[in-house]
Order: sequence, then C-alpha cells, then structure tokens
Amino acid sequence: MQRRQFLGSAIIAGVAAGLPLGALSADTGDLPDLAASAVPIGADERKARIAKAAALLRAHDMGALLIEPGSSLVYFTGVEWWRSERLTAAVLTREGELAIVTPFFEEPSVRESLGISAEVLTWNEDEDPLALVAVWLGKRGLARGTIAVEETVRYFAVDGLKRAMPEATIANGAPVVRGCRMIKSPAELALMQIAADITLAAYRHTAPRIEPGMTPADIAAIMNGATRALGGQPEFALILLGEASAYPHGSGKPQQVRSGEVVLMDCGATVHGYQSDISRSFVHGRPDLRQRQVWDQMRKGQDVAFAAARIGAPAGTVDDAVRSYYAGLGWGPGYRLPGTSHRTGHGIGLDGHEPVNLVHGEKTPLAAGMCFSNEPGIYIPGEFGIRLEDCFHMTDAGPVWFSEPPPSIDQPFG
Repeated sequence: MQRRQFLGSAIIAGVAAGLPLGALSADTGDLPDLAASAVPIGADERKARIAKAAALLRAHDMGALLIEPGSSLVYFTGVEWWRSERLTAAVLTREGELAIVTPFFEEPSVRESLGISAEVLTWNEDEDPLALVAVWLGKRGLARGTIAVEETVRYFAVDGLKRAMPEATIANGAPVVRGCRMIKSPAELALMQIAADITLAAYRHTAPRIEPGMTPADIAAIMNGATRALGGQPEFALILLGEASAYPHGSGKPQQVRSGEVVLMDCGATVHGYQSDISRSFVHGRPDLRQRQVWDQMRKGQDVAFAAARIGAPAGTVDDAVRSYYAGLGWGPGYRLPGTSHRTGHGIGLDGHEPVNLVHGEKTPLAAGMCFSNEPGIYIPGEFGIRLEDCFHMTDAGPVWFSEPPPSIDQPFG
C-alpha cells in the first residue's frame, strides 16, 4: 500500500527527512548492487506492445489512441515527460503507426528518451496541437469513427480533440491500455523481481538498526539509503509507529519507537521504472499475546488471498475470501473496523497502483501475467494495526510470490 505524498511525519524520503546527506549512505558500503544485471525494456518489446495495442484498437472498432505523459507513455514509447499546459502526447493508430506531438522547442529533449521509431510532430506556441493531431489522423482516413483516449488524459486535451475532430466519437481507451499493461511480460516480471529483492534486502539491513527514540524520518533515511546502495530508486517509505499503525496511511502526530509497540513499515523501490511494494509489521522488543494473535491472523489472511487467486476467478473473489475468514474471527464484517478497511490488494507494475484491484465486486478474471499486492491488514483504532504486504504474479499454474511472506512476528523478514 504505497503513497508518494507526504503525510505529516509519516512519509519521509531521503533528504526531505532533514538528515545529513551522509546519513543516507552510512553503513551501506558492503551492500551489493542487486540491479547490476537488470535489463531495461528494449525497442523490440515496445514494438510488440504497439502491435498488441493496434490489434486491440481494431478489436474494439477504434481508430486511434491518444496518450499523455505518464506511465502509459513510457510503456509504449519510452518517453519520460511531464504534464503541463503545453501538450506533449503520443498518437497510436489501429495500423500500428505512431506519432509524438510536442512543442517545437521541446523536440530535442523529447527525442532523448524516445525508445522506438515514431514520427515527431511539432507545434509552435501560436498553434493548436490537437489540430495537428486531427490533420495527421485525417490523412490516415480516421477523421470519423472512434478515437480513444487513455483514461488519465486531462479534460482540456479531450475537449480540444472533440473540437478538432467534430465528426469523430471520443471514447475511453482503457480496454486497449489495460489490455496491454495488465499482462506483464517476462522482461517486466524480471524487473519487478529485482525491485522486490532490493526492498527485502533493504528491510533486512534496516531492521537491526532501529533503536528506541527513533522517528519515522530516522528509519526512512536508513531504508532509503540501503535501497539506493542496493541499486534501486526509493519510491516511498511509510513508517508508522505505535497507535499510528492502526491508520493505514498514518498520522501526523509525533511518533517515536517505543519498546513493546508496533513498527509498521511500507516501502518500495523502482528498477528501470518497475516497482516493488512490501510491508512489514513487528514489535520493537517483546510482542504481547494480543499483538501475536493479530499478527498471526493477518498473516493467515495473506494465505487465504493467495489460495483464492486462481486463473479465471473474478478478482473480487480474492477479497471476498479474506473477509469471510476475518468475519469468522470477529473482524469487520466487510470493511468495518476493527478489521480491514481497505481492499485486499491492487495491481502493480510501472505504477505502484494499477488496475485492477482485489476488491469486492471486481469481475475482471485473473489471467497469467497479472500482478497484485496482497495486504489484508487488520487495524484496531486506538491500539495498533498489523499489515504484511507481499506482491505476486499470476501464472497458468497459479500465483507466484515476488517476496515470500514472513514466518512469524519474531522473524518478520524471513
């Protein structure tokens, strides 16, 4: 369960913690670079992605797809850019033709990360980029029919496309983009595995260094320094101490490590853009009977979810299986507290949170190549919470872990 935004003192990243730069790399000299062998996504794979998107456009009777900067633009083109009032976008046709539209003065910079052959269409400050897109599509006989837009494209771009192409129908491109991105290739799975290995190794480096009196900032700095030393890019570090662990995304109240209280860590890394997301909960000092019981029940919840994840099963049934188990223990029912107030899991890949979710009512059938978090935490407001999170990917034979869940509250890192 990752969050990039800061929440009080709960979510800290690197220098933002206010610690000296040297503290981020201290005591990490012996850590190996686990990403040294990581192979980034290449042009051939991007070509295959574009071919699949083109086939899905044809299958859904759509003429083209418009994509703004973000993870989907990276996925199809390699272009790493940002969203601003000046439109940069990709246009992909049902025949597999690809164009990048960008301001004239940005063309050299955009080309730097372009990972596949594409026509680059430039526009000047006094021109309408969507009119340029309309002309390009019109030359390909696509002025009429359906033009899809990636589901996160901003309204001004959608509205501009409607005005530039009045005879076209503008539709949600989710069936095309999700149809590609939800199914990970072996190359993507390999990068996600390395990211998970780095995060777990960083946890094992960090845990023995946690001391009474430390703040979330102190712990996050150690974790992020280890992640960098191991070859990953820290993506987030959510550290919740004591009562704050009862609130899934934490509290802004001051927190310190205290003996006998829960430490909940939710951290992740990226490797060539692909993410990990792993949570661990443990007690600093000796756990009491109630903490042990809740930890064991939550850990069994992960097993229940894993067992329910079967090829062809609706994604929501994984969440349902966990809630049925928890209800039998007196938690909930449903999303009520004390119990599990959030979904059992989310999709993951280039984004920490991707479609689809392991949530009640989700009917998308599980298929080989889909990747999910498994994190049915148990939260007791006013006391503490326990969240263990490990990600898995689906294969024809069933789910496979990226990181193995821990065996006990006394061995929270395996």
